[in-house]
Amino acid sequence: MKKPFFALFFFFFTLISFAQKSEYSILTIADSLKENANAVVRLDQTDIAILSQRSMNVKNHRVVTVFNENGNDAVHASQGYSKNSSIKNIEAIVYDVFGNEIKKIKRKDFKDQSVADGMTLISDNRYMYLQYTPISYPYTIVFTSEVETSTTAFISTWMPLDEYYTSVEKSILNVKYSSNLGFRKKECQFSSFNIKKTIDNETQLSYTASNILAQKYEDQSPVFTDIYPKVMMGLEFFNLEGVDGNAKTWKEFGKWWADKILVGTDQISEETKSKMRNLVGNEQDPIKKAKLIYNYLQQKVRYVAIAEGIGGWRPMLASDVDRLGYGDCKALTNYTKALLNSVGVESYYTKLYGNRYKTDIVSDFVSQQGNHIILAIPNGNHYTWLECTSQDDPFGYQGTFTDDRDVLVIKPEGGEIVRTKVYEDNGNTQKDKGIYSIDENGNFSGSISIVSEGSQYSSKARIENLQPTEKEAHYKEYWDNINNLKLGKITFSNDKENIRFTEDVQLSAINYASISANKMIFAIDAFNQNTGNIKRIRNRKNPFQIQRGYLDSDEIEINLPAGFTIEFLPSNFELKGKFGEYKTEIIKKENNKLTYKRSMFLNKGKYSNKEYDEYRLFMEQISRNDNAKIILTKN
Repeated sequence: MKKPFFALFFFFFTLISFAQKSEYSILTIADSLKENANAVVRLDQTDIAILSQRSMNVKNHRVVTVFNENGNDAVHASQGYSKNSSIKNIEAIVYDVFGNEIKKIKRKDFKDQSVADGMTLISDNRYMYLQYTPISYPYTIVFTSEVETSTTAFISTWMPLDEYYTSVEKSILNVKYSSNLGFRKKECQFSSFNIKKTIDNETQLSYTASNILAQKYEDQSPVFTDIYPKVMMGLEFFNLEGVDGNAKTWKEFGKWWADKILVGTDQISEETKSKMRNLVGNEQDPIKKAKLIYNYLQQKVRYVAIAEGIGGWRPMLASDVDRLGYGDCKALTNYTKALLNSVGVESYYTKLYGNRYKTDIVSDFVSQQGNHIILAIPNGNHYTWLECTSQDDPFGYQGTFTDDRDVLVIKPEGGEIVRTKVYEDNGNTQKDKGIYSIDENGNFSGSISIVSEGSQYSSKARIENLQPTEKEAHYKEYWDNINNLKLGKITFSNDKENIRFTEDVQLSAINYASISANKMIFAIDAFNQNTGNIKRIRNRKNPFQIQRGYLDSDEIEINLPAGFTIEFLPSNFELKGKFGEYKTEIIKKENNKLTYKRSMFLNKGKYSNKEYDEYRLFMEQISRNDNAKIILTKN
């Protein structure tokens, strides 16, 4: 009986000993790096050599051990290229759990695909990527690539930690550059992480990050790039898709963009100019002229993406947009600018980050930034902003995609950092006025008018364009506190002049109230319950953010069933704190009627991790009170 035991012991001892010698064995990974991790970056080394204003070489060597299916995205085995860049080398090797090589993937085995998608009409940008299906977990991939490019306007931001639930054994950045190119860098969020700057001189920069633990996502955290370490890099003397540039300040950068990228793109025919002059007629007010032009634009053109050569940065000709009737954000903004210019209205091409999460142009680091273009029209001491890609947005409305962030306004004399429109919390309103009745069987029937303004307009106006099944799904999710919901007539009023959206909805539900013996119980707040669950997070690490505040006010008339009297009525309730204010009031009226009033004001802001539990308790009190129930007794 002893021989099989010792043979098995010897086999495992040998296996473990071999695995411990293997460079990519899972057994060599520290236990701390496995905690909360779907994958571990064993090594991510980036070597950047900026040889001149028009030449840059980037090598990447990335080793990732993937523990499960959720970790596959951490592999990052892909590489983009274009007319101005070429992939010199790309390959990968796959290893098993013990670090034994199981597959070698050569260049010819990578997929090669255009970046064009359903919204991209033209693109000569392409990328190669690895499509690998693992036969088991864990596994390790070693990915290497090398790219040469003449575009030096973009130097990729170094982020040693680039996603949640992924830990990092080691990440290395090496950058070499000529001293006459004006290389600059900006270090962000290094504290609390093991990052060492090993070289920093006139021609070279190096960092090493090691043993970074996997980070868990925490609800309402700021965007990843605002809380974890990164190094932004740029050049004073650069090249963008064959166009040389140099800039130390935003003013210089904006002037270069106006003179070298936008120049000559805003020409339209005399016929179109004449049409625009006839459209505005005798109107002299620049904003009223712009409103007429914007309405014309929305009816004439549609959005498609264009990413062809320098066309990825330079807008297509305004005359081509006029002829074809389509364009991307750059093209449609530039076209609108040309139309406005033809009637004497000044406007400026504006670069920014478009996203529901408010992301600023980093104002103290002059570099190529932004992913979207809008138009700025001077209007007294501020600007009116136009989203030129939308066929539905009201004139001058920014919604939640471009509001309240630093942007780069490009004027003929140069660039300027400006803040876009801020929608104040108390202007982001939703006003509900409605009525509902409960019959003797506990069935519900009612109607409500919901009027939304400010940033709340943005989320509501889209409902108008939903398909019938999508509308039904929306309202059933919105009123998920009402079981057996049945929707009746629904009408909308979209007042684009005053930027106000109104929903009028009729609805009913059987068995809304619970009946037991001679008692009837139901939640008095039927129409605007705060049912969102604020997750409990023990030992929260990150700060949290309320991106946009709002003010909701409700006034609902309630008809109680005949033959019942009130046994219990929830008390009026009021709550005030740093996060906002909340108040409910119930007024008894004659003939078994009640009036329910509710107001909730939430402050936007950035708060520390230590304030999260206080916020959670604040919202939980509101949620509990919104679900407060009335008890009726049958006579």
